[in-house]
Formats: sequence, structure tokens, C-alpha cells
Amino acid sequence: MVAKDVPVSNVIELVANLSLDANHNARADVSALLRKARESKNSPAAMAALDHLIANIEIAKERSLPLCQDCGYVTVFAEVGQDLVFDDPLEPAIQLGVARGYDDGDLRQSVIRDAFSDRTKFETERPANVYINLKSGSELKITVMPKGGGSDNACRMTMLKPTAHEDEIVKYVVDIVAASGHYACPPLFVGIGIGGSFDSVGLLAKVALLRDFQIPAKRPDLAALENRLMTEINKLGIGPAGLGGETTALGVSVLTDRTHMACLPVAVNISCNQLRGATARLSI
Repeated sequence: MVAKDVPVSNVIELVANLSLDANHNARADVSALLRKARESKNSPAAMAALDHLIANIEIAKERSLPLCQDCGYVTVFAEVGQDLVFDDPLEPAIQLGVARGYDDGDLRQSVIRDAFSDRTKFETERPANVYINLKSGSELKITVMPKGGGSDNACRMTMLKPTAHEDEIVKYVVDIVAASGHYACPPLFVGIGIGGSFDSVGLLAKVALLRDFQIPAKRPDLAALENRLMTEINKLGIGPAGLGGETTALGVSVLTDRTHMACLPVAVNISCNQLRGATARLSI
């Protein structure tokens, strides 16, 4: 294999552009599902809320404005071809790209220095959670995913008994949405992770939100579980903006992983109606 040099300046520019794109432009599946929800049975007030959400997407795109006032805590997923060689460390370049994008777009900075002792904001940095995975080849794929605090506050995880039946998983997820979903700006997108370990299942649930929600899971058993969860969640009647109706969730995505035989970790990552994210590839 021939190593291919990549200036990190290219990465900084790419991440900066993705940070703006994710905050200004709705994902195609999100926009389509919001429009489809207009065909469902919801209260008149909820239908008006859907109309406002759809209009918000159009205005944000036309005027390069944030989709949401909370521009979120950014997570960056980077898939890095092992043939690529960067002229400087990659992770700091990604962090600089996020900072540049947020500054260029005058996007709200919500990250504080320390959750316990120093709840002041950073002056120049815009720290992100960065996950880097090596792949074969010479392509760099980056996804920028901002997520607000309101929807993150609705997320939960647990360690069920390994003997737990599907019914218990469904009840756990539905109970979480019932208790907190109306605080997370419904209609919601729900990512679910099943398996892994205590420290990995939360990330698995977040990655589940990256999937195109118009496409069902490839595994028939997971597709059936997703359909069951959608049905049960929408029976809650929370509806758009908590105003009633059958559209509490726009999509459910389930990812599974191996786990210890004595464990059954389950995590629920709830997103608001403006599930944000932007992806780009850099081929060298």
C-alpha cells in the first residue's frame, strides 16, 4: 500500500463546513418524515406545530440560520482509511474544525468546562466528542452530529437481567419515552442500543440515530422490534410538541452488539424532531 499524505488543513475546512451544514440544513429523512406526519391523526394544535417545524426547516436553509437555538454538544465520527498519513495529529484538527465552524456561523456555544466545579464556557475552544475508527483504504469519512441538552436529558440506560424477554425491553423503552419524551421536543427519533458493556451501550444507541430512518433494519428481528416500539410509543398520545395525537415518534432505530453472558445492557438515546447531522467523504 502507498501512503497518501493529507494536510490537516483540509480536515479543518471539511469539519467546519459540516458543522454549519448540520446546524443549518435538515437531514433528508428528517424533513421527509416530518412532512409525512401531516398525514397522521393529531390534534389541530399538533398539526399546526408540525407546520411550524416544516417551515422552520425551510427558513433555516434559505437564510443560513440554526435549526434550533441549542446548537448542541457536537459528536464527530471519523472513519479513517489506514493508508492516509496526516501532516499533524487528526483529533486536534477535528476540534479546530468544530470551533471554526461554530465561530464562523455564530452558533451558540453550550459546552462548559467542568460539570461539577467550573460551569463556565470556553472562550475559544468548542470541544467535541471525537470517535476515530480505522478502516481499510484511503478514504476519510466524517460525520458531525450536534445534539441539544433537552433531548440528552431524556436519555437513559440500564443493565437488565440476561434472562429479560423482549417484552421487558419494550416496556423499558416505552416507559422512558412516556416519562420524559414530552420534554425532548417531540415528535421524536429514538435510538436504542442493546448489548456491549456499560460504557459502550450509550454510544451504540447514539450511533443508531445516524441511520436513515426511512430505511428499516436489515435484520428481520430488529425490523420487527422497531415496528413494535414505534406502535407502542405512538400509542402514548404525546404527539407533536406534546399537544396530542399519534405521532409521538417519527422513527425508531435499534443496534445490537455482543455482550457478556451475564449482562443485557440497554440504552435509549432520544432526539428531538430536529435530528441533526451531516456527513462528507474526502478521497485521496
